[in-house]
Amino acid sequence: MAVYLMRFSYTPATWSKLIQNPEDRRNAARAYIEQVGGTLLGFWYAFGEYDGYALFEAPDNVSMAGAVLAIAAGGALASVETTVLMTVEETLQALAKAKGVGYRRPGESPAT
Repeated sequence: MAVYLMRFSYTPATWSKLIQNPEDRRNAARAYIEQVGGTLLGFWYAFGEYDGYALFEAPDNVSMAGAVLAIAAGGALASVETTVLMTVEETLQALAKAKGVGYRRPGESPAT
């Protein structure tokens, strides 16, 4: 399964609701990802650009996108950003494939 890092920020209204009624949102995140066959690997709050981070495992990009779209459509988030994470082994495979790609910079003539 693929691993995904989700960064999110709550709206001010969401923070207000959580202050009035504190809730462990890990349980909600776990339930959402499990509905698409995935797993919650971790959930953290933070200072900075994003309010929180979640690490998910999902069967594929479509499944993860479905979960994120459903979460984003709920209206509690001001922003959400998801990144597909690659293992070291996948990166090594990508580096090996890169050797065979004949890239040329814009404006340079093709190799002959």
